[in-house]
Amino acid sequence: MPAYLVARRTADGTTVTDVEMDGTESVVSELAAAEWPDYVRRTEPSQPRWAWNSTRAWYPRLLSHGIRVARCVDLALCGTILRGATATEHTPLHDAPPAWRAQAPEPEPAADDALFRLDDPGPTETEADEVVELRAQLDAVASITDRPTVSRLRLLLAAESAGSLVAAELRHAGLPWRADVHERLLTELLGPRDPLGGRPERMEQLVAQIRTGLDAPTLNPDSPGDLVKALQRAGINASSTRAWELREVEHPAMPAVLEYKKLARLYAANGWAWLDAWVHDGRFRPDYLPGGVVTGRWATSGGGALQLPKQVRGAVVADPGWKLVVADAAQLEPRILAGLSHDERMAAAGRGRDLYDGLVASGVVDSRQHAKVGMLAAMYGGTTGDGARVLPRLARAYPRAVSLVAEAAAAGERGERVSTLLGRTSPLPSEDWFSGQRSASLPGATAEQERRARSRARDWGRFTRNFVVQGTAAEWALCWMAELRNRLVELVGDVPGRAAPPFDRSPHLVYFLHDEVVVHAPAEVADEAAAAVRASARAAGRLLFGDFPVEFPLTVGIVDSYDQAK
Repeated sequence: MPAYLVARRTADGTTVTDVEMDGTESVVSELAAAEWPDYVRRTEPSQPRWAWNSTRAWYPRLLSHGIRVARCVDLALCGTILRGATATEHTPLHDAPPAWRAQAPEPEPAADDALFRLDDPGPTETEADEVVELRAQLDAVASITDRPTVSRLRLLLAAESAGSLVAAELRHAGLPWRADVHERLLTELLGPRDPLGGRPERMEQLVAQIRTGLDAPTLNPDSPGDLVKALQRAGINASSTRAWELREVEHPAMPAVLEYKKLARLYAANGWAWLDAWVHDGRFRPDYLPGGVVTGRWATSGGGALQLPKQVRGAVVADPGWKLVVADAAQLEPRILAGLSHDERMAAAGRGRDLYDGLVASGVVDSRQHAKVGMLAAMYGGTTGDGARVLPRLARAYPRAVSLVAEAAAAGERGERVSTLLGRTSPLPSEDWFSGQRSASLPGATAEQERRARSRARDWGRFTRNFVVQGTAAEWALCWMAELRNRLVELVGDVPGRAAPPFDRSPHLVYFLHDEVVVHAPAEVADEAAAAVRASARAAGRLLFGDFPVEFPLTVGIVDSYDQAK
């Protein structure tokens, strides 16, 4: 079997080139456009390693013909990793321009991912030769002299490419979605749909209450600026409309304000307009972007799949005769930190139980809430509140874990790069950042220049502090899903589902959210699918951390609808 089969588009169709590890290559097929799916169908039983510029560009057509690909190399995604990795600094590939121009979809990062977001790595047109790019990537990895680094980096590239296959399959299969249930939930929460597109009844009632309570008869509560002014005129010392700030305010109008904000978010993000745009034929099909965040986390280019609110999860209903297997990893990032730092005491605290409860039982903190906020302060750089007060206790109890993130933060403050366990590397700050730091160190620097430089250094330090943990957690999740998709394909049920082939009879992934997956499975193999989910999590832990005794326990539920899982 060839080491790689490289697919390239030509004016007449597709060229497939056999690329061997010894440097030899030969064109094995010249295919017309219509011949490509059947060629892959015939070739796939031998489990070739396909290489192409972008899975987003090649795989959807194969899926539409009912063809599942076992493995591939996504050259665009792998090229992004290798061009930025410190491990390849000695190679021509490092910091080289990307082989293909990237698309720039509508940005839709999660709220805490705004700093981390990357453009979509999918190419818009062929600008480089795929065989040349593959050779450059293979040569860059082969030239690394440290064998453990090579092994980790190869695992990352394989996991990233497997993730690209998962993302395309998630969109193809779709998340089962009952539009009628969604309609009912919206009506129960918001009132009937306004046929003219105006605010639904319940929201209009709340608007009236807010206007009366704040003595602001023309107030538009959807305008943050107008709402802040109205609150201030009512004697409320509010500087923003953030819910956490408003919850601290005692005023008769505040319950209506908070309820309106909650319903307005639902109406805007997942109301009737969203339902019309995104749910078709009983499926929600978001467009996931693997590697869409610089840490390796996924993003989406539409549909808000990474922010599905609990109010509408009841609309996610399994097909008749099928079940949803819902699993999420408990305290994933703190456990990743324990494994990264090889902090055995911290790993032991979470062995066989909730990690935060383990911190309390160990006497490090006095409550689960303090354990949680203290750990968040360690990983995200919190400097105020309960988290900052608890952090010194965590540092004394788990010095290796806390030192690891502190060192990553210090590196960021110096303008240096940091890397995840498998080798994804953080970007450098902008030239403007470095210029500001240099200016602040000059003899004539003003106090304001020095203050701003310190502030920006701390901000970048918080970014690198979290990068190593969030990025390694993303690597664990990729390995989890890659292992799981291979295990699930071996299970076949008796009752066909409504997903298009090749997922009409076997369990398959239908949703992913950082540390959570949903599998759609025939009822008769749902227990086996749940076992596969757990086994895949254990396998991911071994891939990343070997025999270091850190556990990644899951909460797994077999349910008929998503809202029943929690």
